Amino acid sequence: MKLAKSHAISLLGLTGTPIEVEVDISAQLPAFVLVGLPDASLNEATSRVRAACSNSGFPLPSQKVLVNLSPAAVPKSGSAFDLAIAVGVIAAMGKIPAAALEGVCLIGELGLDGAVRPVLGVLPMCLAARRAGFRKVLVPAANYAEALLVEGITSVRAVSLRQVVGFLLGTAEDEGALTSPTIEPMPATDARVTGASNRDLRDVVGQEEAVEGLIVAAAGGHHLSMIGSPGSGKTMLAERLPTILPVLDQEQALEVAAIESIAGGISFANPLNLEPRFHAPHHGASMAAIIGGGVGMPRPGAASLSHGGVLFLDEAPEFNSNVLESLRQTLESGVSVIHRAAGVASFPARFQLVLAANPCPCGHFGSIAKECVCSYVARRRYGAKLSGPLRDRIDIRLDVKPVRNLSRLAIDGHSVDSASALARVEIARAAARERLRKSGYTRNSQVPGSVIKAQFNPGKTALAQLDRQLLAGKTSMRGYDRCLRVAWTIADLAGANVPTAEHVAQAVSLRGPDQMIGVA
Repeated sequence: MKLAKSHAISLLGLTGTPIEVEVDISAQLPAFVLVGLPDASLNEATSRVRAACSNSGFPLPSQKVLVNLSPAAVPKSGSAFDLAIAVGVIAAMGKIPAAALEGVCLIGELGLDGAVRPVLGVLPMCLAARRAGFRKVLVPAANYAEALLVEGITSVRAVSLRQVVGFLLGTAEDEGALTSPTIEPMPATDARVTGASNRDLRDVVGQEEAVEGLIVAAAGGHHLSMIGSPGSGKTMLAERLPTILPVLDQEQALEVAAIESIAGGISFANPLNLEPRFHAPHHGASMAAIIGGGVGMPRPGAASLSHGGVLFLDEAPEFNSNVLESLRQTLESGVSVIHRAAGVASFPARFQLVLAANPCPCGHFGSIAKECVCSYVARRRYGAKLSGPLRDRIDIRLDVKPVRNLSRLAIDGHSVDSASALARVEIARAAARERLRKSGYTRNSQVPGSVIKAQFNPGKTALAQLDRQLLAGKTSMRGYDRCLRVAWTIADLAGANVPTAEHVAQAVSLRGPDQMIGVA
C-alpha cells in the first residue's frame, strides 16, 4: 500500500479552507475512486487526471486509486483540485518524495494533455493558503498575475503537469518561482486612467444643484436617487460619481480584486488597481446577477463587484421588484449573504447605490416643454415600484430638471471639474475620519442613528426643522437619522465643526419628499 498527501484550497464565498488530498494505491481491482463530498464537476476530475497523467508520462497503475478530500464535511466543487489530485497520485506512485510537497499548495485544472488551465478564485485561494501557513502556491500561468498580488508567499507559474513534477523534484527551473513583491499603492491620478479617463464632471452643464448633491453623496458615502425627465442628465451624473470618489485603500482594493477573481472575466495586473468600480446592470438582471448566487460555487453579483464603488440602477422602476427589495438588507449590512444547502457564502458589498428613474411612465410629468399623458393611477403604480422601505434607505433624493438655455450656460461656464470636486471630497472625508476615529467608523453614512444622536448631536436649535418634520409625520426615524448624517457631511464640506440649522435645512432639501414626484 502506498499513501501520499498533497494540498489544495476549497472556496465558499471568499472563505478558503485548506484541503488535504490523501491518495492511497492498493492492490485491488483497478478503479479510481474520489471521496470527501465532491460535487458532480469535481467527480469528473478522475477522468481528467487519469488522461493527464498518462499523456504526461505518468500512467496510473492497474490498481485501485482512492482519493480522499479531507475534511470530508467541507463541500467541494469545481476543477481547481485537478492539479493537487494528480500530483498526489504521482507521489503515491513513488515519483515525488513526500518532503517535496510539504508547505506546497496546488491549484489548477488539468487538460487531457496535461496542460494546467486557469480557474476562478485564485486570488482568494492564495490568501487562504497564506493564512494556512503554506510557503509556496503553484497556480496556472494564466492566473499568475493575480497570485502575485498576495504578499508573503512564493507564487509559482504552473504550465503543465510534467513541468510541475519537474519543479517539485528540483530538476526543472521555473522563471515564475518568485516571492510576490510588495504591492505599492497606485497614485490616484494613475488609478483613473483605465476606467474614467473620458469622463469628467465638467461635462455636466446646467445642473449645479444636482452636481452639489453628487459631491455631498461622494463626501459622505451616501446613497443617491435621481428622478427626472429623459435627457435631463441622470445617467451622465451617475457615471461621473466614481471620478470624484477617493481611491480604495490597500485592504479594500484586495477585497475587490478577490471578488473579481471569483466572478471571472477580469484581467489582473500589478500594481493593484485602486480605482473605485462602477457597475450598471441592465434592468432585466436577475436576483443572482445583482445579489449573487448561481449553481455550485456561489458567485458574487453586481452588488459585491461594486464594493467600494458605485452600483447604478438606471430605469430603476423597470427592475423586478424582488431584485430591488433584495437590496434592502445588503444596503444596511454592507454584506451580500447567499444561503445554499452546502453552506452560507458571504461577499463584501459596501457600495454607493445610485437609482435613476423617470417621474412617470411617459417621463414628462412636471415638464414644462411636454405634456404628461399618464393617468394618476398609472403614475401611482409606476411610483410604487420603488417601495417606501427602499426609498427610505436613500439619503439624497434629487429632482433633476431638464436643462434650459444651453448657450447662456456655456458662456457663464459654471461647470465643476472632477479634480476640484475630488479635492473637496477628500478634505471632507479626512475631517469625518478624524471626528469618527474613536467610534470606529470612517464615513458619515456608516454611523448608526443611536451613535450619531448620542455622540454627534448638533443641538436643539440646529435640529428644530427635523424635529418638526418628525412630529408632523413627514419623515421616519430612519429618515431623521439619515438627514442628520447628510447634515454632518455638508458641514464637513463647508469646513464647519458642527452642523448649523442651515446645514440641516440643506440636508432636508437634499433628502426630498418620501413620495416619488410622479405621485405627488
